[in-house]
Amino acid sequence: MPWLKNTYQKVLVQSFTFHVKGGEAEARKVIDNLKSFSNLANVADAKSLVVHPATTTHAQLSDSDLEARGVTKNQIRLSIGLEKC
Repeated sequence: MPWLKNTYQKVLVQSFTFHVKGGEAEARKVIDNLKSFSNLANVADAKSLVVHPATTTHAQLSDSDLEARGVTKNQIRLSIGLEKC
């Protein structure tokens, strides 16, 4: 499907990282209440995703390593997908 390859080469990935007031429990509450985002830690996906980095993509790190990398317990990452394109 050459049209698909050409389409994806022109698309820029949009992701946003933000922090909620509170800690992990408050971040989970926000994540659990999002309706348009899948709670998945997929890479290079075309779906809209929400990720809690401290317990998914960076779960193997210690608290000090998380801090050194700027990953916090109240951090949420949204990846905007292509469902409506």
